[in-house]
Amino acid sequence: MVVTEGVADVTNGLIAIGAGLAVGLAGVGTGMAEKDIGAAAIGAITEDSSLFGRSMIFMVLPETVVIFGLVIAIMAIFVM
Repeated sequence: MVVTEGVADVTNGLIAIGAGLAVGLAGVGTGMAEKDIGAAAIGAITEDSSLFGRSMIFMVLPETVVIFGLVIAIMAIFVM
């Protein structure tokens, strides 16, 4: 932390908090989405096993949100 004229520079700390929130909240949101999608996928697969591929695609889609959160965190840390 750099102190200039009695004022502390907390920019790096706030960027780190923002990066952590980006990844953490994206992970929580993805987990909440995947629990419902997973339950529906298991129910659909038990009735018709040919729906396995389609249900796996639907299970993978929410993971992109976490990847986006990670990209935002990396950009915040290294670009800012």
